[in-house]
Amino acid sequence: MVPLQASPEVGISQAFMAMHWGGEYLSGQSSSGAPLAGVNALTTSAFCPSSKQPELKHAAVKILKTELPWSLLAMAWLPEGEALAAREQLKPLMAAFPFASCVPFSNNTPLADRCGERTGVLFRAAGHEAPADDILATLELILGLGGVDTLRYADKKKGQRRTARLVRAGEQTELAGFLLAGDTRAQTWISTLLKDTLPAQAYGRLLLLPGAKPPVAVQSRGTVVCSCLNVTDRAIDDHLQALTQGSEDEALASLQQALKCGTQCGSCVPELKRRVRSAHGAGAAQVVPPRTVIPIQQLA
Repeated sequence: MVPLQASPEVGISQAFMAMHWGGEYLSGQSSSGAPLAGVNALTTSAFCPSSKQPELKHAAVKILKTELPWSLLAMAWLPEGEALAAREQLKPLMAAFPFASCVPFSNNTPLADRCGERTGVLFRAAGHEAPADDILATLELILGLGGVDTLRYADKKKGQRRTARLVRAGEQTELAGFLLAGDTRAQTWISTLLKDTLPAQAYGRLLLLPGAKPPVAVQSRGTVVCSCLNVTDRAIDDHLQALTQGSEDEALASLQQALKCGTQCGSCVPELKRRVRSAHGAGAAQVVPPRTVIPIQQLA
């Protein structure tokens, strides 16, 4: 069981799902109480007779809709070396929900260059109704969402719960972790606030407000395209817009030289090329060739 969204980049009658996300990251509980398997359970048993490589990239699937009105999202930065232990502790909780996923995440901010890479844990779940309070309390405990620096809101009748932990970092206050249960509409802006380690002193108890609109404007750094060097789509597009001339190959080389994206593992190079093509196409569309206006009487 996984969340699904439509995409214009996927062909008709096709579905895309990243492979390798097994039960360690993706699980849940079926209607009969059996634990749900990860992505690879959907693939076929076929494999290459020579290399024994399994066929993980092509399978027939049927998509069925399920109704899970209650949802949860929890994210938190954890001390160095504790993320893996936290994920092990969270594994038993995954079976408490019809759908659950638990994955690590790292910082995508320039602070990583001088402060070292940070690691956190993201836990997502969905169900037919809110779970018992002790399950949510255990989840908060594992993610370090406790202490006097943690803000809380709970409404048992509506099945809602919100938790936010603030910490001092030098002269500013940052969001170290949060939990949204029952109403997760704030996930876009509040997760950006956490992952980009943006200043949070202007929020305070406003972090506990429901709804999708941020109480204070949040300026995201964008989505990471190059995971190796934490280069975002916004930085890439800004660099391409600043280029006034040159071929697509020259634009790609300029990106790699200036931002270093696509110079490590290379997995982001296809996306870089797509953005280069898009930027060149937009530039070409703005160039309007001169036209000669002929008076109507001359045409007659």
